[in-house]
Amino acid sequence: MKITDHALNVLTARTFKGIGEAWLNNNLTTKIPYEAIVELIAAKDASVTEQAFLEMKARLERLIENLGDSCDGVVAIGDDNYPTLRRELKKKGDIPSFLFYKGDLDLLSPDNYNVAVIGVLNPDKETEVDENQVVEQFIKKQDATIVSGLADGCDSISHRKALALNARTVAILPSPLNNILPAQNIDLAREIVENQGLLITEYLTSPSSTNFREQAGRYVKRDRLQALFSDLVVLSASYSKTSLDPNNPKPDSGSRHAMEKAKEYGIKRAVIYNEDYQNNPKYDLNRQIIKEDGPQAIVINPKDIENSLPSNLKESNGRLSTPEQVGLGF
Repeated sequence: MKITDHALNVLTARTFKGIGEAWLNNNLTTKIPYEAIVELIAAKDASVTEQAFLEMKARLERLIENLGDSCDGVVAIGDDNYPTLRRELKKKGDIPSFLFYKGDLDLLSPDNYNVAVIGVLNPDKETEVDENQVVEQFIKKQDATIVSGLADGCDSISHRKALALNARTVAILPSPLNNILPAQNIDLAREIVENQGLLITEYLTSPSSTNFREQAGRYVKRDRLQALFSDLVVLSASYSKTSLDPNNPKPDSGSRHAMEKAKEYGIKRAVIYNEDYQNNPKYDLNRQIIKEDGPQAIVINPKDIENSLPSNLKESNGRLSTPEQVGLGF
């Protein structure tokens, strides 16, 4: 298990009342003694003592040791191997102050070309075919590393296609590494690591089974990391917030959060779309993003991948396709 004393200090500080990601990113991006950290925390809460800090630190160290082989290490802001972000964020609270990981942490490096491919939990068969085609092209033509969230549906499709092509893939989890969610994808997670991939999470422990708000919040936070560690975020298919589907009374997809964050961070975003999906509610968010991004929309048409796949953004500014250019009919 690789973890520095600094990373333990960052983790410990996070447990105290009033200490969040923004505070950590404003105060602990350099290594300082724990005594100095206690002084900073005490400025917010005078009841905090060095003894309380050290007791919590020891408790966290035991919890981390209990992760065993499920975790290779923990990296925190200020650590030498903390991943360099692709964008400088104004909202410091969005920057992860620490990450638990299993696998090759270098896959988060901005030198690596990362493409996130995300979407609904219940894709149509045609969506699966299209997504597989697009992922294959990113890997074969651009040597992309595929990033996703290990969820059922579109996430799993993208991970499995990468593995089938002996490519690298990164799974960002809403759960601790010793309790992977969804449980049915534990074998997929194991296969990702065995094939030189990477699992990362911000969580050491699972939320209370009755705290549904915290559980939902973890998925939303996971979604932002898909954007933060990618050069391009590709939406396979997704409902919008206002979608109506009689077969799915609560259709809103977590993919929406990742696409919104990509826009906020200035990360390029793209959608997979063709005219066959004009009346399919599972593509409502795709249509919404095409309209939002206007002439700059990056639309990947599976029927014309050669002309609509954006260029490797590490090598160019990307080839921007408009709906008219790929014959989408609106």
